Amino acid sequence: MIRLISALAAVFLGAFFMTTPVNAQDLENTLYLDLKDGRVVIDLRPDLAPKHVDRIKELARKGFYDGLTFHRVISGFMAQGGDPEGSGMGGYTDSDGKEINLPAEFSREPFVRGVLGMARGRDINSASSQFYIMLADAPHLNNQYTVWGVVREGMEFVDNIKKGEGRFKGDPDKIIRMQVAADAQ
Repeated sequence: MIRLISALAAVFLGAFFMTTPVNAQDLENTLYLDLKDGRVVIDLRPDLAPKHVDRIKELARKGFYDGLTFHRVISGFMAQGGDPEGSGMGGYTDSDGKEINLPAEFSREPFVRGVLGMARGRDINSASSQFYIMLADAPHLNNQYTVWGVVREGMEFVDNIKKGEGRFKGDPDKIIRMQVAADAQ
């Protein structure tokens, strides 16, 4: 009996000290979003939205998001950015100027504080480059928009993004830089 208890204790302690931390970074599926107040670390969710995650990484690697504004930030709801026009009407376009849209990848993942979703128009397959970060839970968005990530660190910096929408009184806050962690220097 003592041998059995000793063996079980050894297995338990070995498993406890040798496991990978739950938040261990998969750098290829981690984004760094640099804002005026600090860095936001985002865990990408290719298990939920592989095409959306691929698009976000593609655009981040091209520097597409760097310098773009958060054109719509509603207190108690969300912060939206990723529009190259800054108006809420733009998106990622091909060399001919045609917007490149993504098919919806809805999931059962709820829209809670810290979740990142893809903005779209009335057509559920119209997501392009605009995204939002939830400042609070919004269950009315569940199964209506695509979840592609979640903030792991730095939500306090997201909370500090200047609130407003449409024509700001002054300048809206900008994305300083967005990069895939595997590419970070």
